[in-house]
Amino acid sequence: MSGVSHAWPAPAKINRFLHITGRRPDGYHTLQTAFQFAEPVDELTFTLTEHSAVERTGGIANLPPAQDLVVKAAELLRGKAGITKGVSIHVEKRIPIGGGLGGGSSNAATTLVALNHLWGCELTPKDLMTLALQLGADVPVFVGGVAAWADGVGEVLTPLSMNQPWLLMVNPGVNVQTAVVFHDSKLTRNTAELTIRAVGDEGMRNDCEPVVRRLYPKIAAVLDELGRLGAAKLTGTGGCAFAEYPSQSAAEAAQRQLSKGLDSWVCRAKNRSPLCDRLAIEGIDNWGVAKR
Repeated sequence: MSGVSHAWPAPAKINRFLHITGRRPDGYHTLQTAFQFAEPVDELTFTLTEHSAVERTGGIANLPPAQDLVVKAAELLRGKAGITKGVSIHVEKRIPIGGGLGGGSSNAATTLVALNHLWGCELTPKDLMTLALQLGADVPVFVGGVAAWADGVGEVLTPLSMNQPWLLMVNPGVNVQTAVVFHDSKLTRNTAELTIRAVGDEGMRNDCEPVVRRLYPKIAAVLDELGRLGAAKLTGTGGCAFAEYPSQSAAEAAQRQLSKGLDSWVCRAKNRSPLCDRLAIEGIDNWGVAKR
């Protein structure tokens, strides 16, 4: 219905590990990782319009159109489904930019999932995942809405049930350029491939961390400080880092020991995205099947 606003969540993600296993002839890196969902959560508000424009407000200021994944996602879906009506999308940004938490990818996925419902496109989950991959390798996992093991360039997903630890998250406030990290000559690119059963085993790491430490001393300092309070990990290419704890109280106790002024928060790793809960309100499960 035109003129009515609808709010939908777009969560952050963490990489429990990230191994770079090779490099394809086209320059893309093959990898293995395990995704879970975390906080903070962006909020996207969709207002359907009768005119044909797709408009975005809020979010990142002065974002070039070629990098605006929210608008690109809406236009991609509209073209696929033959939709002529427009939408105004307001992005309430809470996920740190350039922090390795997948904020842009999550916003794009929420746009696809929400507008598929609001516009009545009736695309299948498989259709949406195919569109999502055109927007970026991290977008499909947010569309799927469940924790997953990823292979390939990150697009081959297998749903995965993992433990859901409490997390102490720290944002160093450094915007890491992913392309710079992946083009670094010292990046490990030959880590042996694992099986899904290996998740949680010792020795799982983030292959990007040594490069990020060298290029971004502020992130290295945060990892060192967090490492004194638990097993510190970088998520994605950073700059956000996290440590895992068995309880909320343990995570909060560690948080109190951090240096004053650090941007930190406590949340829980989740195997189910809040986007699934929003779909459930509409009577749809996380794979787009209407509940009877």
